[in-house]
Amino acid sequence: MSISQAVEAAGYGSRSEFRRGVASCAPVLLGTIPYALVLGAQAAQKGLSTLELSMMTGLNFAGGSEFAATALAPFLRDLPRRKAFPALFFLCDESWALGLADAKQRAAADITPVFSPRYYMGAALVMYLTWASFTTLGALLGPMLGHVETYGFDMAFPAVFLVLMRGMWKSVAAARPWLVSLVVAALVHLFIPGAWYVAAGAVSGPLAGWLMAGDA
Repeated sequence: MSISQAVEAAGYGSRSEFRRGVASCAPVLLGTIPYALVLGAQAAQKGLSTLELSMMTGLNFAGGSEFAATALAPFLRDLPRRKAFPALFFLCDESWALGLADAKQRAAADITPVFSPRYYMGAALVMYLTWASFTTLGALLGPMLGHVETYGFDMAFPAVFLVLMRGMWKSVAAARPWLVSLVVAALVHLFIPGAWYVAAGAVSGPLAGWLMAGDA
């Protein structure tokens, strides 16, 4: 069944696909807004102007998208460049996770094509606008709020990624590399000064996944 036939059978149109993407991103936005405010406030306290911060977050919207792009590449390959390039520009960790999870669900339901550009852009565009808007707001409010970490906003960052991980959950066995990465990063953080725990977690997780391949 083609995607157009599936959409017609369900009574939805292309606009509904876009709205579905926006709606699926809403829970992630609840966690994104606080740490966008944190970034904006910290940038203002470090001397960046509101204009500089707006340009930075508006033009450098990336996160770990260099790695995420490789996972979405098979789905973007058949798109014309006028659609593929905007999709890559708006790509970030959150839109990647939502787009990939949706593509897998569509594949399991035998809906083709498995990647819905309108769904993806609905999620990615609202994420981009929220991030750019609330980092700017954080920069404007930063001098009045002081150290926003005292409000607990910085906990929103790990909370968002826990939500994304839950959406990609397969089984306990498949999650073992995540656990290895978490434990290694925590141990390195406790016993080795500096930010080496980031690299340790990033390396140990994929290595564990490679060693455990076939067991999940």
